[in-house]
Amino acid sequence: SYLSSGINAEYGEENEKLKQQVETLKKRLIDAEVMNGRKQVSVPPDCKTSIKPPTSAPVPQAPKESPKAPAVTAAPPKENKKKAAKKEKTGQQQKQQKGAQANSAAPADVSRLNMRVGFIRTAKQHPDADGLYLEEIDCGEPEPRQVISGLVKHIPIEEMQQRPCVVLLNLKPAKMRGIMSHAMVMCASSPEKVEILAPPADSKPGDLVTVEGFSGTPDAQLNPKKKVFEAIQPDFLVSPEGHALYKGVPWKINGQVVTAQTMRGCGIK
Repeated sequence: SYLSSGINAEYGEENEKLKQQVETLKKRLIDAEVMNGRKQVSVPPDCKTSIKPPTSAPVPQAPKESPKAPAVTAAPPKENKKKAAKKEKTGQQQKQQKGAQANSAAPADVSRLNMRVGFIRTAKQHPDADGLYLEEIDCGEPEPRQVISGLVKHIPIEEMQQRPCVVLLNLKPAKMRGIMSHAMVMCASSPEKVEILAPPADSKPGDLVTVEGFSGTPDAQLNPKKKVFEAIQPDFLVSPEGHALYKGVPWKINGQVVTAQTMRGCGIK
């Protein structure tokens, strides 16, 4: 036990010497750091501090723009065909009504009649009327017009084929024995006889009849209630020379006179 005590005393002395050496070295180290400008921070002996190395701040990144979708132009909706046709028809009717209103105050003279050259392609007996012909007449339009005439008693059916004539186009279409008629063939007329008026030889379907001194615009469609044709017709006459006249002035097509074939001094219907 004496030996153990001696050994312990010897180790104690050595430890004390080492502690003193450590403190001396620490003091020298601190003095050297102070001389070099390092600031000393006293730390409590019981405090254990873990120092994390500084981390660099994250660099902000610009937000990524999402790719823009290509602009899409919406196609215009397709208009229903029936609706478009109805709209067009309504527009035409409104235009006709405006024309009729504009002409309602115009004087009742021959310029309001749309008379043109026609060409009778075919004529046949009306299926339900012995005194009527059913004709197909080229009036210079895309399609021929269907016309019904009460000429059976006056003109043989053979003479109704493939011949020129003068037709009034802006009468209101009328149903005659169940079939619509869309024009009227103009004829020299007396109680005893009726003849189809003859346009000039070099005229063609669609050529307009004019009367000098009456330069108005034809109505789109004559209003039956206004009785415009009935007011004009009494001034139609075939002259002694066979010329078709209105108030003594000849009807002309391209500067040439419309005539009756053989009749003279009679009316025109």
